[in-house]
Amino acid sequence: MKEFLNQLSRRNPALFWFGCFNLALLVIAFVMYFVDETQILGISAWIKPLKFAQSITIYSWTFAWMLGYVEDSRAVRRIAFWVIVTMTVEIVLIYLQAFRGTTSHFNIRSAFDIMVFNLMGIFIMINTIINLYALWVFCRRKLSIAGTDLLAWRSGLIIFCAGAISGGWMVAQMSHTIGAPDGGPGLPFLNWSTVAGDVRAAHFAALHALQVIPISVWLVRRIGIEPQKGIVAAIIAGYGALCLFLHVQAWMQIPLFSL
Repeated sequence: MKEFLNQLSRRNPALFWFGCFNLALLVIAFVMYFVDETQILGISAWIKPLKFAQSITIYSWTFAWMLGYVEDSRAVRRIAFWVIVTMTVEIVLIYLQAFRGTTSHFNIRSAFDIMVFNLMGIFIMINTIINLYALWVFCRRKLSIAGTDLLAWRSGLIIFCAGAISGGWMVAQMSHTIGAPDGGPGLPFLNWSTVAGDVRAAHFAALHALQVIPISVWLVRRIGIEPQKGIVAAIIAGYGALCLFLHVQAWMQIPLFSL
C-alpha cells in the first residue's frame, strides 16, 4: 500500500492530495454519523456524504493513476484541474445540505435548495464533458501504455462515461427509485431499494467500470495468465452485460435484492 500511494503521488500530486482531502471528509462524515442523530428520508444524514467522499476519493486516485500514462502534460493538467473543481463543488454542497438536515439531490423545496441542486447539475455536466475529453485523450494522444492494458482502460472509460446516462435518467424523473417513492426499505449502508427498481445500482456499476476492468486484467496477470485480447474482451463484455442488466432491472421496477 505504501508503494502504491508513493506511485500515486508521483503520477499526479494534485489529484493524489485531493483524494486525501476527500478521505479526511470521509472520516468527518463517519464521526458525524455517530454524533448527529439527524435523519433524511429515514436514514442518517451522514450516509450520503460518507458515500460520496469515499467515491470521490476512489475517482480522484483512479484518475491520478490513469493520467500517469498520458504524455501530453497540458491535457493532464486540464483534466486534473476540472476534476478537482467539479468534485469540490459537488462534495461541498452535499456536506452543506447534510449540515442543514436536508437532501442535496432532487431537492426543490426552497429557492436555496433549487439553487444548490442546479449548481450541482451544472458542475456534474462539466465533469461529464471532462470525462469525455479524457476518453478522447486516451484514444488520440500519445500514451505510455499499449496492448490489452490500454484496451482495458479505454473500455473502462467508455462504460464510465456511459454512466452519465443513468445519472441523467435519475435527474429526469427527479428520483432514483422506480416503482416506489425514494426513502423506502433499502440495503444496509447502500440504501438501494429492496422493494422497487433503483437506478443507483446501475449507475454505481457503470461508474466503477473504470476500476473493475483494469484491475481484473491486472489480477489475471497476477495469477500467471497473460491477458490476451480474447480474455480482456470477455471481461469487458461480461461487465458491460452486467451494467446493461442492472439498468433493465431498474427500469422493470425490480430491486437488486429483496430482503
